[in-house]
Parts: sequence; structure tokens; C-alpha cells
Amino acid sequence: MEEKLSSVAKTFSPSPIQELSHLAQRCNAINLAEGFPDFPAPPPIKEAAVSAIHNDFNQYRHVQGICDKLALKMKKMHGLNIDPLTDIAICCGQTEAFAAAIFSIIDKGDEVLLFDPCYETYEGCITMAGGIPVYVQLDPPQWTLDPDKLMSSFTCRTKAVVLNSPHNPTGKVFSREELEVIAECCRRWDCVAITDEVYEYITFDDQKHETIASLRGMQERTIITSSLSKTFSITGWRIGWAIAPAAAASAVRNIHVKLTDSAPAPFQEAALTALSSPTKYFETIRIEYQLKRDLCMKLLDSVGFQIQFKPQGSFFLFAELPKDCMLSDVEYVKELIKKAGVVVVPGRGFFHGKSGSDGSCRHEKRYIRVAFCKSDATLNAAAQKFGELMNTRGCPKLYC
Repeated sequence: MEEKLSSVAKTFSPSPIQELSHLAQRCNAINLAEGFPDFPAPPPIKEAAVSAIHNDFNQYRHVQGICDKLALKMKKMHGLNIDPLTDIAICCGQTEAFAAAIFSIIDKGDEVLLFDPCYETYEGCITMAGGIPVYVQLDPPQWTLDPDKLMSSFTCRTKAVVLNSPHNPTGKVFSREELEVIAECCRRWDCVAITDEVYEYITFDDQKHETIASLRGMQERTIITSSLSKTFSITGWRIGWAIAPAAAASAVRNIHVKLTDSAPAPFQEAALTALSSPTKYFETIRIEYQLKRDLCMKLLDSVGFQIQFKPQGSFFLFAELPKDCMLSDVEYVKELIKKAGVVVVPGRGFFHGKSGSDGSCRHEKRYIRVAFCKSDATLNAAAQKFGELMNTRGCPKLYC
């Protein structure tokens, strides 16, 4: 059967993040790899889902109330006027919303700009659509955007820019100045912005999420994708959406129907409760995740990691290996699993650009991504495991 596979299918391999999560399950290791919370979802949302099941919301369904509430949210948060009847498509999670957005815009040979490092899913969707990913490297250690580097990446074939803020894997929140640069390029080159805003409520310190759609001339050329998954700790429920001008939203909706037909009906009903959550809920999760971020930073610092960038949002920490560590990111992760029973993600899977004289990215083998969206019990257990790696000289036994 292998010879019958499509050329696109042959280019794909299993997700290393999911493989590491499966390894964590098999080895009973502490999973700091995959970005899903291991603590309960809010009780009112679970109760709403149970109620929907008991009331037999079991068939194909479109819950217009979700669109109505999202339109109100976008007006309140970003000042955007969204028509809930035409401008929103409910999908099976942000992942499907993003894929449908790409399929609705990209033709064979179109170029799509992405900021590197970036989440692994984006490239696959672009490739399946026949598009060509073009990577614009963010500059470490602060992961800043070089305007000249961005502008020089545009060509007559550039059709879209993918923007993920707050950012996975680094935790960067793109500044207003950076958003203005991206917006100016989109306007100048007549390009579409396709955003991933799933961490919109998870920002720290004085940072605040802004959608690029709120900038001058950008609402009419932006497709926003997001979901309930991260904000409400329900990554398995698969309720997401795309918000876009009517023609694009209709295209996303039509593609969604061809792929999956309907997002899970009971969870759509529960989404009404989630989207009606009081302001205090969103402030509480922000504070709780900030505490988890600080705990994780302290943990990694104690075993020699170089924490040069403090995450501004999302729930990931992208940490550089200790200077005296001779292992690569993959080797380090393997040793960490074997000797400490902790699973994290090698950083190289997030890098795609070529910058070194040998054609490789200079720093791609020096980072790991750690997910801190875990219970205090999980994080404390990980801290203990890391602590056991330290020898009497204060150096990690892992590589000394």
C-alpha cells in the first residue's frame, strides 16, 4: 500500500510532540511535553455539557448563540464590528479552523510567510494546500521581529502571513509596533493575515493581547482562528472558530462541512456557558498561569538552563540548554526521560529557517519547550525529579 500513498502523505511523519506524550504514558513519566492541562475543566462548563447530553443534543448542529457571543466579545475586546450571521464559522477546534482558512485562501504555488520558530501544524496545512512556506526568523534571545527581514521576504507570490500571538513555542506576545509592521506589509503587498489566537486570554505581567485585525485596513484582510481549548482547559472538546469577512468565513464554513460536517453538538451547547464566563474567571486563569510560569522558570534555572526570555503569554517556556551541556536537544530529552522520568519537547522541531554557513539554523539544537499548563502536583513532582539530577557540586548529573 505504501506505493499508493500521495506525495503529500509521504512527506508527513508522526508528530514528535504526540509521540513524546505517548512515550510519557507508556513510561509513566511526567508529561511536560504536550500543551494540555492535566487539571479539571471549570465545573459549570462540564455541567453544561452533561446537561446537553442528557437532553439529547446528539445530532449535527450549528449553535448560532456561539457566533452571537463571539461577536459581542470581539466588539468589547477589540472594537471590531462582526456580523454573527455571516462572519463566523464554527469548526472542530482551532486546528481545523486554521486548516480550513488555509484551504480557502491558498492555491498551488502561493507563498505563505511564517515566523520561525513556529508550531508544527502550520507548515503541513500550507503544504497540503499546495502552498510554499517561507520562514521569517525571529531573533533570539528576545525573539524580536526584524522589519527589514520581514519586508525582504515578500514577493509577488506572497498571499498570506501566519501570525500566532501569544506565540507557541516561545511565549512571545507581538508588540503593537511589530503588529504595525506586519500590517503595513500586508496592506502594501495585498496579503491576508491568518492568525492563531488560542492563547488570547493567557498573558502575563503588563502584556495584553491585540488582534492584528483591529489595526487600520486589516479587518477586511484578516482571518482570526481561536477556540475554547486553552482558555477553558478542554483541549479534547474540539470547539473552535474562524472570524473573517463574509466571503472568507463562508469558504471556511463550506470546507468545514466537507471535512467534518459539524463540531460536537453537546460541547457546542457547553460553549455558550464558557463564553458567558464572568470577567473574574479570565483574570484568575491569567494569575494562576503566571504563577506556574514563575515556578517553571525557577525550576529550570536551578538546573542550569539559560532563561533569557521570560514568557509574556501562552503556557510554554522555551529554554536554552546550559552552556556547558554538550548534548543536543534530542539527546538531552532522551536522557531526561531515562534518568528523571520527565518528558519535554526538543526545540529543533519548531525551527525551519536556514541561517548557518552549513545551511542549518545556528541555535535549533539548543532549546527545549516545557509546558507549564499542569497542576501544582505535577509541577512539584517535576521539580523533585529535576532536583534529584543535581550532584554534590551543584551540577546536573544528566550531562556532568
